[in-house]
Amino acid sequence: EAVTVLLWWEPFGRPRRLPDCRRRYNISGCRLSADRSRFGEAQAVLFHHRDLARHGAEGLPRGSPPRPPWQRWVWMNFESPSHSPGLRGLAGLFNWTMSYRRDSDVFVPYGYLYAPPAPRPFVLPRKTRLVAWVISNWNEEHARVRYYRQLKEHLPIDVYGARGLALAEGGLVETVSAYKFYLAFENSQHTDYITEKLWRNAFSASAVPVVLGPRRANYERFIPPDSFIHVDDFPSPRLLATYLKFLDKNKPNYRRYFAWRKKYEVHVTSFWDEHFCKVCEAVRAAGNQIKTVRNLASWFES
Repeated sequence: EAVTVLLWWEPFGRPRRLPDCRRRYNISGCRLSADRSRFGEAQAVLFHHRDLARHGAEGLPRGSPPRPPWQRWVWMNFESPSHSPGLRGLAGLFNWTMSYRRDSDVFVPYGYLYAPPAPRPFVLPRKTRLVAWVISNWNEEHARVRYYRQLKEHLPIDVYGARGLALAEGGLVETVSAYKFYLAFENSQHTDYITEKLWRNAFSASAVPVVLGPRRANYERFIPPDSFIHVDDFPSPRLLATYLKFLDKNKPNYRRYFAWRKKYEVHVTSFWDEHFCKVCEAVRAAGNQIKTVRNLASWFES
């Protein structure tokens, strides 16, 4: 029996062609729709937090037709708690959470490593530059900008985006692949909040990520300990800079950061198709147990 998943808002108000879940992800029996007249038949209704914050709770479905007893309301959010306004008023409204957090009801990370049946030989692109950073949201108050300001005193960093060099259209991965290191600095530090800055900007470009985000132990739940450099590994930005310069001159030590590539490939999650199909798959797997997320804010901010 097919499952109907209704998007109450298309993320950020942008209409899109909805994916064929079976063709793209081998998830069958999914009907995705943005047509609100199908509310009464939908097994799951997806609410994107940023749009919910914009429209307020008044924008949620109203009592008639009443919410069917077997329908799941799914709260979907891929921003960190620091950038998720209006969480307080949402207690007891939703049945499921979908986010990058591993303890979500539907866990969809920004990316993951997987072991392919036959590993492909890994070829490291030619490296002619040292450190790159791509940043669109520049805020002097953010820990990442403060750290960058100290680090650049000790080694050259090429900055692209808001305050720096222009990126060729669609050329992010290509541009970064010429660099040995990439600053995968998150805009805020929270549990499991590890974004495409690591998965796409660094790993897909075959640059060693220098990360600033949650603690090292949190990263190690998702990626091998020798696949990245954490700013917390060094007492100061100066000492991190010294280490990067050492690796620049020391090829065998640098190459060690790619040993994991013998076993794993990188999957970068595609927004938003994968998310919609994953929720459909979760509904199909869940059976009839319905629960309620009692205190969304205290869970998400923990």
